[in-house]
Parts: sequence; structure tokens; C-alpha cells
Amino acid sequence: MSKTTRATQTLAKAGISFTVHSYDYDPGAERVGLQAAEALGEDPSRVLKTLMAEVDSKPVCCIVPSDREVSMKKLAAAFGGKSANMMKPAEAERLTGYHVGGISPFGQRKIVPTAIEETALGEALAFINGGQRGLQVRLAPKDAQAVLKAIAAPLIG
Repeated sequence: MSKTTRATQTLAKAGISFTVHSYDYDPGAERVGLQAAEALGEDPSRVLKTLMAEVDSKPVCCIVPSDREVSMKKLAAAFGGKSANMMKPAEAERLTGYHVGGISPFGQRKIVPTAIEETALGEALAFINGGQRGLQVRLAPKDAQAVLKAIAAPLIG
């Protein structure tokens, strides 16, 4: 497995301090984020999942703790929209250039508005997908927010 991806290149170019961690990705896992947390031996609240959604039919990215679910109502409100829904996997892959299970918010093919769950910013360090299945980057959530120009908002239900 290559530890250099568009995600890690984006972080390095931005001067963000991060470490790369690989784990055995389980394609049959019901919840990829929770499987990553378990494989890394980390609390699921510190392993953040990257989700692609649509608010009023426009693509957005949201980052939330892997043990929580996104509230579509809160997601729509975070972007000033009326309604939100999860993006279809094929569309998420086309838009980001990453495979489901390996979607990173960093280095996506098309830059879209991004929101990060505000409680995640309370962690000193967190894991976020590094752009490939079985690859996570560990960094300060506030650094992730800065490089992504992400808004902080309550996103979980």
C-alpha cells in the first residue's frame, strides 16, 4: 500500500503536521469508520468519517466522529439549505476521485464546501481517511478545518 496519496500530498503541501497509519481494511464491515477505530485501537470519537452529501442538490462534504450519525436537518442548516441527503456512492467516487471506504476530505478531485462536527474540534488529535482504504492520517482537527476551509457546526443527531 502506498502511503502517498492526493490527500497526504495536499496536507504536506499545506505544511500541516500529520502522521500516516495503515490498518487492515475489512470490505465487509458494516460501518467502515468503526472498523477503522477498532483496527487502530482508538476511541471511535477520535476516528472521523468523511461523508459526501447534497444540500439543496449541491455537493458537500462533512466530517463527523465514526460512532455518530449525521442529522440531515442539521447538515442542511449548516450550509443554509432546506434539505440534505447522502450522495450515491458512485457519484461520491466520481466527484472525489476516491473509492468509497477510502474517501478523504483532502485532495478531492473537485473542491466542495465542507463542514466538520464542532465537537470533533475539541480533540487534540484525530484520525481522518488518508485517501485510500486502510489508510488514515492523524492530525489536529483544527488543522484539518483550516486546510479544508471547513465550517464548524453541530452535525450529529
